[in-house]
Amino acid sequence: ADDSGDEEPASQSDKSELHGTLKTLSSKLEDLSTCNDLIAKHGAALQRSLSELENLKLPAESGEKIKAVNERATLFRITSNAMINACRDFLDLAETHSRKWQRALQYEREQRIRLEETIEQLAKQHNSLERACRGAPGLSSSSTGITSTAKGSVQSAKGEASDEDEETEYFDAMEDAPAFITVTADPKHHRRSGSNLSGASEGHPEDWNLEDSVFESSNQSSYNESTCKDLLPKKRRRTRIPDKPNYSLNLWSIMKNCIGKELSKIPMPVNFNEPLSMLQRLTEDLEYHELLDKAVKCESSTEQMCFVAAFSVSSYSTTVHRTAKPFNPLLGETYELDRLEEFGFRSLCEQVSHHPPAAAHHVYSKRGWTLWQEITIASKFRGKYLSIMPLGTIHLEFHSSGNHYVWRKVTSTVHNIIVGKLWIDQSGEIEIVNHKSKDKCQLKFTPYSYFSRDVPRKVTGVVSDADGKAHYVMSGTWDEKMECSKIVQSSHGSTSTEGKQKTVYQTLSPKVLWKKYPLPENAENMYFFSDLALTLNEPEERVAPTDSRLRPDQRLMESGRWDEANVEKQRLEEKQRAVRRRREAEAVEALEEGKDYEGYIPLWFERKVDAVTGELICVYKGGYWEAKDKQDWSTCPDIF
Repeated sequence: ADDSGDEEPASQSDKSELHGTLKTLSSKLEDLSTCNDLIAKHGAALQRSLSELENLKLPAESGEKIKAVNERATLFRITSNAMINACRDFLDLAETHSRKWQRALQYEREQRIRLEETIEQLAKQHNSLERACRGAPGLSSSSTGITSTAKGSVQSAKGEASDEDEETEYFDAMEDAPAFITVTADPKHHRRSGSNLSGASEGHPEDWNLEDSVFESSNQSSYNESTCKDLLPKKRRRTRIPDKPNYSLNLWSIMKNCIGKELSKIPMPVNFNEPLSMLQRLTEDLEYHELLDKAVKCESSTEQMCFVAAFSVSSYSTTVHRTAKPFNPLLGETYELDRLEEFGFRSLCEQVSHHPPAAAHHVYSKRGWTLWQEITIASKFRGKYLSIMPLGTIHLEFHSSGNHYVWRKVTSTVHNIIVGKLWIDQSGEIEIVNHKSKDKCQLKFTPYSYFSRDVPRKVTGVVSDADGKAHYVMSGTWDEKMECSKIVQSSHGSTSTEGKQKTVYQTLSPKVLWKKYPLPENAENMYFFSDLALTLNEPEERVAPTDSRLRPDQRLMESGRWDEANVEKQRLEEKQRAVRRRREAEAVEALEEGKDYEGYIPLWFERKVDAVTGELICVYKGGYWEAKDKQDWSTCPDIF
């Protein structure tokens, strides 16, 4: 779909190339006509001279030779005239046919565009019909792609799991895993004693339905979480910000100079921003922190993996409508989110590098978990879309069990940068690894396609133990919800057309682990911020002087004073450039004197080799919350 937009510029270039060719041919024909006139002129003079020679009294032999030369000159002139006429006919023919070819090409192009529009409409209608069909009361409510119910074991040999079964949805094969099919089993036919929830792949369904208090509480709270949040004793926080002003902007005049450049190095007006910094966007990953609180209670590491996987997907739920760019943090900028009394956690981010931009993040929860990460954002503007590649690993450790999970983020793509409505997609794969138990979860984010039968923004995956035995199937969408289905039996099905072995997973009914909170009222005029995002830039006392809430250009933008925000943004960036130039001069001076120069040293984080992954990562070294208690910010740089 992306490549179809290239056709129009190509047609313009083809047209200009055709006109150029015809112009060149006309020019050459003019040259030939000039040569023909010269040949005719000199040929006539030659014939006159020969005629005069014939009239002279010369020997008979000489007269014959002159006569023969005269005849050849006549033939030469006739041939040159014929050649010129043939060239003129060729040019006329080329002009006539070029117009025909142009009309035929234009007709084919219009037909193709109409066909694409028709197919797009059909695809949208197909998706809406599928959703309406899934929501019909007479059908199964399963969204794991499991609408067929098997009585007893899966009868794949009889063709119930074959491609002809229209009620079974097939998942695409992940790169390092076989394709799989999931079928919902009837719990009455799968009773097996002596098995607990975290047991073998043929688990006891009653454990799933009755004894699984963690999953049950998750299933209930996913619908009532927003209600429960209101019942918690907490500080009253703001629920709205000033509406976004409706300012017009010539997008192309800015973007035409950005193609191929690193986005973080381009001076962008605040018109493309939202009034939050990248540090605050990173903190938004904690919106569904209660998933980790529930994961603490899991006795089985594979159960816990399901909640961690749902948490990793939930961080993308806020991005579906958020097409604006967050502010690039200044070097040394920090952001704290202290929710220790309300939700049991406190979070700290610091911008530890500017080129490439990198942010370190540390979260401690008194409910039994710690999360830390260092994320570098690589972004490239490709003309029609913007690719955002978060580089770096996310670490999560549970205090009581010592389970240490590591994963990376997928690529985000902003489409229709120049023409059309902006929209965001997430694509790629996440591999979550528990480095203590060696459990794994492979999650696949399916890229959106008009021609796909899949639900848009689909995420699927399998949770396996250290031996590679699958225990749970994860499914859902990154913008709405994630479900988990326990596998009671697995078997190998037929081989797919690509030659890969399909695994048939027979599962119990799915449990909803996570469901997105509804957006607040009037969200479309408030940058599509969630309830948490609305509070992130709310002014707070006692924060560090480097906190993003105190950044003046961001505050002006939030207030709707965009022109002043642009002036302030340029001032801050120039101030940062001056500091960088001074630091570079100090580095050169130290080099000349033969001294070591350490460069910028993060204030609250330090670089260490991670014991689990072996990577160099910025980790929290302590001191921030103690400095806040004392209100001693003397070590903070002056960045605003």
